[in-house]
Amino acid sequence: MKDFSDYLFPINGNEFNDDNGYTDGQLGKHIIIFKEELPDISQAEIVIVGINEYRGSSTINNNHQNPNQIRKALYALHYWHTDIQIADLGNIITGAEISDTYAALKIVVTELIKENKTVLIIGGSHDITLAQCDVYKNLNQIVEATCVDAMIDLRGESHLKSDSFLLDMLTAEPNNVKHYNHIGFQSYFVHPTLLETMDKLRFDCFRLGVVKNDIEEMEPVIRNSNFLSFDISAIKNSDAPANKLSANGLNGEEACTLAQYAGMSSNINSFGIYGYLSEQDEHQLTAKQIAQMIWYFIDGKHKSKQEANLNETSAFNEFHTFFAEVDTLFLQSKRSNRWWMKLPNQKYIACSQKDYIKASNNEMPERWLRALERA
Repeated sequence: MKDFSDYLFPINGNEFNDDNGYTDGQLGKHIIIFKEELPDISQAEIVIVGINEYRGSSTINNNHQNPNQIRKALYALHYWHTDIQIADLGNIITGAEISDTYAALKIVVTELIKENKTVLIIGGSHDITLAQCDVYKNLNQIVEATCVDAMIDLRGESHLKSDSFLLDMLTAEPNNVKHYNHIGFQSYFVHPTLLETMDKLRFDCFRLGVVKNDIEEMEPVIRNSNFLSFDISAIKNSDAPANKLSANGLNGEEACTLAQYAGMSSNINSFGIYGYLSEQDEHQLTAKQIAQMIWYFIDGKHKSKQEANLNETSAFNEFHTFFAEVDTLFLQSKRSNRWWMKLPNQKYIACSQKDYIKASNNEMPERWLRALERA
């Protein structure tokens, strides 16, 4: 692995807790930490990288402790998943220009993904998603992207990058985003014509009420994705006081569930949690919420190890269905009960039991139709 320590600011453990202050059962005792020299992370599966870049938003951030407040809450949690080794490489050094910070993040995350690491990005404003996506351009990968956010950041009239970064991400040439999903938008923050545009592009947007009513339907959405970006504005203020946008949103448990789905996905290898500002956080409750989301992400990664590969036919129940003159195959995992369906191009995509029930009733599942339209 290349030495990219020039782009990272190491952790001073005394800023939030000393190693000696953790018990053997806590994460802080087990995470491999970059303190003075870049540690050996060859055995690590999940690597944490912090970022303090907020110039793309309206926030004037003079507090360089935002990722460390999340770390303080995370390190105190208990280490249940000893089969998952975790490393923390500190924070990306903030550049003279916002583009310099983007470039540094891209270099670090690209190298980590090349080494088959799953990268967890904490801190920074939501426009950092643009740099997260550009990592896959560096890797020459076509991706499916998912954002969880109360707003859809396609506001071209705004001069703020955090309000408009999706324009660059979804329309730049060459473009490497084959599909985009948006989870948890709140209708009163989104212009109706914007949703019409997203639908014409065959992108899938799920309103907050739809997500809360049947959150399990979001699992295949996330499972099909290559990276996940989560803005804390999607979590209601009472559960994440650092979110000053809305009183409504996902509750804490729902946010943890989505993070767990991300960990369970064998496709996702970067997960960014953005928008946290410690000075806006009452009693550090938002930091604790994010830490618990990370814990569930690790839990999902642990669960993913128990899943079989799709070519292990004995590990799946097979269901042949015929709908709308289409003969297709559904697979159900005997281990996790998750579902997949085969498309006409012979590729499998993640789906839900509801999709199978529709197909067995001679109805075309919307997920099937949308995938076919994008093919």
